[in-house]
Amino acid sequence: MPDLRPVFLVSGALVAAFGVLMGAPLLLDLFAPDPVDRENWTAFATGAIISIFAGGGVAIASSGPIRHLGAREGFLIVALSWTAIVACAAIPFTLGSFKMSYTDAFFEAMSGITTTGATVMTGLDDAPPGILFWRSLLQWLGGVGVIIMAFAVMPALKIGGMQIFKIEAWDTSEKFIANATSYSIALSAIYVFFTFLCFLLLWAFGMSAFDAFNHALTTVATGGFSTRDASIGAFIATTGAPIDLIVTLFMIIGSLPFGLFLIVIMRGDIGRLFEDSQVKFFLGLVALLTLIMLFYVYARFDVDPLIAFRLAIFNVVSVMTGTGYATADYSAWGGFAIGFFFVIQFIGGCAGSTACGMKIFRFQVALAAMKLYARRLSHPNGVFVAHYNGRPITEDVFTSVLSFFFVYFASFATLAAILSVLGLDTISALSSAATSIANVGPGLGATVGPASNFASIPDGAKWAMSLGMLLGRLEIFTLLVLVSPYFWRK
Repeated sequence: MPDLRPVFLVSGALVAAFGVLMGAPLLLDLFAPDPVDRENWTAFATGAIISIFAGGGVAIASSGPIRHLGAREGFLIVALSWTAIVACAAIPFTLGSFKMSYTDAFFEAMSGITTTGATVMTGLDDAPPGILFWRSLLQWLGGVGVIIMAFAVMPALKIGGMQIFKIEAWDTSEKFIANATSYSIALSAIYVFFTFLCFLLLWAFGMSAFDAFNHALTTVATGGFSTRDASIGAFIATTGAPIDLIVTLFMIIGSLPFGLFLIVIMRGDIGRLFEDSQVKFFLGLVALLTLIMLFYVYARFDVDPLIAFRLAIFNVVSVMTGTGYATADYSAWGGFAIGFFFVIQFIGGCAGSTACGMKIFRFQVALAAMKLYARRLSHPNGVFVAHYNGRPITEDVFTSVLSFFFVYFASFATLAAILSVLGLDTISALSSAATSIANVGPGLGATVGPASNFASIPDGAKWAMSLGMLLGRLEIFTLLVLVSPYFWRK
């Protein structure tokens, strides 16, 4: 049996910490200019009290020296802590001015912490500032949490081929960073820097300080929550500034490996970033997909080439990276666009980034496996070795990645079937399942598309989607391994 005491200790401490963080939106609502908004502070006060006492109590009861922390405890900590955080983060949504059911509140909180961006909320333009900030903060914290997991947890657990980064991450930084804690702090500092830079640019180009700060949090986190019902499109219409291009830039930055940013800073060699095969593949794919959509938009709508470019690159990057912002209802662009965006939402960004999806390196490894197999068929007596970033790819990495592909799409198909049984039409069921597993945000079609939200779907579908979001964000196997009998045996 796994040692549960450190699992409860870490999970309880994280829940208590989130309770403390509720103090920030509490103060925003308490001192809000609108008297109606000021009434919302009690929701955060209640949520903070429950989270601090419940989480703190569990942590204190489980305190003591940790003698062993193995892979099984690692799986349990990741799964339990993320679920417990969502359960407590949902409380202010339930008790606040929106009076959401706990199902809707849990869905919204899960969408936030997993940086999915799917929402059940409308009337964001007039929402209390605390609620808007809490949604943004959840996504920002979820983004930095994913970065730390990608470098400190997932490689050790050998999930979906992530072990390929275990040596690479530390070999390139061990001269500068003493231990895992310092490494995580350094990555977090880079994350804060890009968030602040994004805030300054959005503010300078016409957003209010509050809107700019919220969108900086959710842009670098590739989360997609906005302070407006019309998302980024609302600010383009009111400011006339190229807000979409700024957001696109930082969605791309958020989709690059933060470990490489650390190397660039420590070594002063920006070329190292663009020498990485994953980065080159990602940027090349963005360019190719943008070009395809650019020609399609220009030919279909006969708009100015610059407008066509802005529509193409923003929505391609937003969907591909799993951010989920929108400047237009691309589900109304015709059948080709629907199929195009449905496919690219599975791609995601680089490993070690805030982006969602299957991750670029897995596609690289899968292509390398296909190439290796083809070479062995044509030259049966030859000796061939596939490489990734100059390192040989081992058989266990191939097996992990290809297994991940199979389980990923099996999970997607299962979730789509469940949503269909629960009453969603075919397009809504498929796109809702995809947007959950890939952590993208909006689906496709009139019901759950970019111009709508998920408020109208049944409660059962929202719980199923919440599980899908968690599965996708925690790389599938982190949760599935918990249902294996072998996991619980000594």
